[in-house]
Amino acid sequence: MKRNVEVRCLNNGKEYKFAPGTSLEAFAAKACPVARDKKGREYPVFAAIVDHKLKELSYEMFYSHEVEFIGYNHPDGRRTYFRSLSFLLQHAVRKLFPRLILVIDHALPSGYYCELLENRKDEDGRTVVYPVSLAEIDALQVKMRETVAADLPFVKTKMLAEEAEALFDGGLQYYKSRLTKSLGRYFCSVYYLDGIPDSFHGPLVPSTGCLDVFRLLPFGRGFCLQYPDAEDITRVIPARPQVKLAEMFRRYSDWCFTTRIIGVSSLNQRLLSGGAVELINLCEARHERDYAEIADRIYAARDHVKIVFIAGPSSSGKTSSSLRLAQQCKVLGLNPKVIELDNYFVERDETPRDEDGDFDFEALEAMDLRLLGEQLNRLLAGEEVEIPRYDFKQGRKFFEGNMLRLEERDILIMEGIHALDPAMVPSVDQTRIFRVYASALTSLNVDENNCISTSDNRLLRRMVRDNRVRGISPEATLLRWASVRRGENRNIFPFQENADALFNSALLYELPMLKYYAEPLLRRILPSSPAYPEAVRLLKFLDYIVALQPSEIDCIPPTSIMREFIGGQTL
Repeated sequence: MKRNVEVRCLNNGKEYKFAPGTSLEAFAAKACPVARDKKGREYPVFAAIVDHKLKELSYEMFYSHEVEFIGYNHPDGRRTYFRSLSFLLQHAVRKLFPRLILVIDHALPSGYYCELLENRKDEDGRTVVYPVSLAEIDALQVKMRETVAADLPFVKTKMLAEEAEALFDGGLQYYKSRLTKSLGRYFCSVYYLDGIPDSFHGPLVPSTGCLDVFRLLPFGRGFCLQYPDAEDITRVIPARPQVKLAEMFRRYSDWCFTTRIIGVSSLNQRLLSGGAVELINLCEARHERDYAEIADRIYAARDHVKIVFIAGPSSSGKTSSSLRLAQQCKVLGLNPKVIELDNYFVERDETPRDEDGDFDFEALEAMDLRLLGEQLNRLLAGEEVEIPRYDFKQGRKFFEGNMLRLEERDILIMEGIHALDPAMVPSVDQTRIFRVYASALTSLNVDENNCISTSDNRLLRRMVRDNRVRGISPEATLLRWASVRRGENRNIFPFQENADALFNSALLYELPMLKYYAEPLLRRILPSSPAYPEAVRLLKFLDYIVALQPSEIDCIPPTSIMREFIGGQTL
């Protein structure tokens, strides 16, 4: 007689006994039908973390476990919803437009940007974008809602990799097929929805009935797939201004096409064929050209513009960008002076606190806005001011005789997370400020419907840098990231469209480079750590990437943004 499986539910702290082979879904129905966040809000259960490993609810238990059920309140729960919603859209496209190819390209403020492609190329070799109409977008949405109402199950299977390749080719998912082939695996996981196959790099919700909140928003040549708002899962995220950001993504996608690298499989092939150094040089040349173009615009406005603000999310390369932009301004005969906005924090006892009671250094109120505005106005009036130095250990500013005056050809460059927010310096003449937004906005995709998160890109950058420069463990960086993201969503992303110029700090070779540094760090995180599920997720993602070799990394120039994270920068 088989012994019952003892399972502890971390959501309520209770222990249960089940027959071996009981599924997580059956366990959830008895022990935890809903997940709750810190505020007590309830969420449907989408997946579970079993012994710090993310599992689908179909997972069957044969041993003792600790289980935490998660919903949209958890980052992995949200990712599970996004993946499933992508498959729901793919299903609708395959049913209504079987000869078109769905591409979920990248994230925008209003959702994931999607296009439908024809199965043919134009005279330049580009896949032709199908001009989807409003009526066709509405038809897709209706079909998706019908499938939700039918509550169809997502079924996971294992099959031979070569069989999966044939399935994906038959479904016109050529990038997915090439990636599957390039990985060299014997078996792979394939999901089915209503007889339609697809692959995803993480679990899905149990059935389509879970996906009742979404919307297709017409935009550009395609549409945005909108998902639930994190604060109110009964409605989709609001539509936000996104024209400038979308244009930057489009330009980067066009440039990727000119390099013939439009997905992970083509990137891997380039590296395996010995093209890493050439790719590094090409990417760095493009960055230099972009900095020069921004400097040209600043120079053209030099009679009036005297201040350049640079903003961007964590690990977007703001510091390197300010220094490289300063170099380009020098080439044009300007005299840039770079100051960090971090020098203008308020005293520690005046720093606001977040909802957990911790100091909130990312809040706008954490800055001494009165002093900043006063000094900028005096500088614009031709006066001399004493720039403070902020000591983070002591939590206060020091004035040590660092005097500054803006002469005729001087330009002041300041970088910080609030630099695009007009509320930061409302008393300063806004026409005298040129604002630059920097972020790592990669449009490189794993395959047709699995885009690479720009947040993951920056997280890997930060983890490598924190470990090298600040002595912060990979575990601590991963556990802190959710808080960092909340601050970005509140203080940075709403103001992206305020920028006069946008700089994309992403580099095609950086994920192969980051894999070399990040993979050993992630493998140090033990299964007992609460950061382990995130480490496993990132390792699984990096497993699709071919790493750069040390000799190739040595070819990255000392002025590269990447040197800010891996060391060796000479700026």
